[in-house]
Amino acid sequence: MPIRQLPDILVNQIAAGEVVERPASVVKELVENALDAGALRVDIDLEEGGVRLIRIRDDGGGIPPEELPLAVQRHATSKIGSLDDLEAVATLGFRGEALPSIASVSRFSLISRREDETHGSALEVEGGRVGDVTPRSHPRGTTVEVRDLFYNVPARRKFLRAERTELGHIEEWLRALALVRPDVELRISHNGKASRRYKGDEDLFSGARLVETVGREFADNALRIDHSAAGLRLHGWIAKPAYSRASADQQYLYVNGRAIRDRSVAHAVKQAFADVMYHGRQPAYVLFLELDPTRVDVNVHPAKHEVRFRDARLIHDFVYRTLHEALADTRAGQTHHAAPDAAFAAVPASGAASMPDWSRPMPQPNLALRVDETRAAYAGLYGPTPAQIASGAEVWTPSPMAPDAAVDESGALVPPLGYAVAQLHGIYILSQAADGMIVVDMHAAHERIGYEKLKTAHDGEGVRTQPLLVPQTVAVSEREADVAEAESATLAELGFEVSRAGIQSLLLRGVPALLAQGDTEALLRDVLTDLREHGESLRVRSARDELLSTMACHGAVRANRRLTVPEMNALLRQMEATERSGQCNHGRPTWAHFPLAEIDRWFLRGR
Repeated sequence: MPIRQLPDILVNQIAAGEVVERPASVVKELVENALDAGALRVDIDLEEGGVRLIRIRDDGGGIPPEELPLAVQRHATSKIGSLDDLEAVATLGFRGEALPSIASVSRFSLISRREDETHGSALEVEGGRVGDVTPRSHPRGTTVEVRDLFYNVPARRKFLRAERTELGHIEEWLRALALVRPDVELRISHNGKASRRYKGDEDLFSGARLVETVGREFADNALRIDHSAAGLRLHGWIAKPAYSRASADQQYLYVNGRAIRDRSVAHAVKQAFADVMYHGRQPAYVLFLELDPTRVDVNVHPAKHEVRFRDARLIHDFVYRTLHEALADTRAGQTHHAAPDAAFAAVPASGAASMPDWSRPMPQPNLALRVDETRAAYAGLYGPTPAQIASGAEVWTPSPMAPDAAVDESGALVPPLGYAVAQLHGIYILSQAADGMIVVDMHAAHERIGYEKLKTAHDGEGVRTQPLLVPQTVAVSEREADVAEAESATLAELGFEVSRAGIQSLLLRGVPALLAQGDTEALLRDVLTDLREHGESLRVRSARDELLSTMACHGAVRANRRLTVPEMNALLRQMEATERSGQCNHGRPTWAHFPLAEIDRWFLRGR
């Protein structure tokens, strides 16, 4: 068959196969064009899940009548004019492929009016054949109608799903858009009935848009993130580890305002949660990454779902460390991100127990010990005792670094986890907080405390290398051998002494000492994969942490071990001072808070 030029209609239909996957793809492209035109209100009318009709109406700047035919020509755009523009593009759309591609597989019309025009202008396209521009009454802005999607490409249309499924994809994309553009009002209707409205004029961090998009439960469990370094800024929300998901359905990532999928960033987030997330569960987050547009290439995917970072390794490390440190601050009793007061981490010199020796038998506690007697053991640290109040003694007040302390009904300052009053079934510690009751799973809490201590001690020593008596030859791919050779210093820091032995082989002379009894060859291969794909590897740390977690679990206090009240209080104080103590090593919560108002409702008090 001779080489020939493809007709424009066929070229556009081929492009539509890349840009227009389903009705949600059409909505995405048209709404993004509306936002690029400065729209602050967008109406989305749908029929039959968008297959029968997609109508997008906006109040943006509009298109001049003489440019309407050009708007449906391939690679015609007002958003870039040179390679420099492309390398620093800040608009959502820019390739000039969306409108001609959509128009080639639908019955398409475009109506628009600019502010200074007396009437609008319309253009109709059917199956890629462009009609004439005609006058039409229209308010300022643009309306795009897409009818009978894929009517002329039946092979594509038969792959569309049920109406409810296609509508669900549209609603999910609009939810993602609403998260990043709370200043824009979105009105959605389906089959003539209003289905959703996102109000405009909202601030990104007001919280209202977060509730109406992701839900109240996520908002109530969200931790605010905002960190900048090296010309990068990461802000948004991550859900507390206890709020995890069975799937990745609440993971939203935006780069310079563009919703994207990125394996490297997703890997960084997963690694940050690895130490606090139950196996098989997924973290929930809404994260916005901002950087110089010249440091990210958004022109690597026809539908712009993916980007390429020019400093991928730096981005991965920045995201991981930002979230890792934020999660480290999730100490038990904290109500928000703040460094705990040093006083809360200390053990008082008078009358308080040090962290108990869990190896010895525990005496049976006196369950009748009153809260004021417990507080007396901490006199001068958390607030006045009843005797001090009666004598008029000066009341101790916390430093500004103790925001999570609270004042009870007597005016005394109470630490975040309160004061222990009893032990329940040898499993739970009951504590009286300033505004209710705290229940602590003592095994889970002590497990986390021991685990964090083991990690700190091991981090101080670094990763030691254990030489092998007989060096091992490890068969790898040529690409893996290249990575091992280029990253030999990094591998040495991780405890591997390795050198290249051939085109597809390595010579392993030393392994991480703590992991020497495991499958070190498989671990080495996994590390090389991480270095190739993400520029760094946390597998050695993860394998080490898994071993230390097991050690901490075996060393933690068991159920039915009786503790004295001072010993229980010592555990509470260490929880307040220990990183990630809000959850155990497996991601389960270590404590729960029951406000006094909720307890009153149990007994119908005040009704």
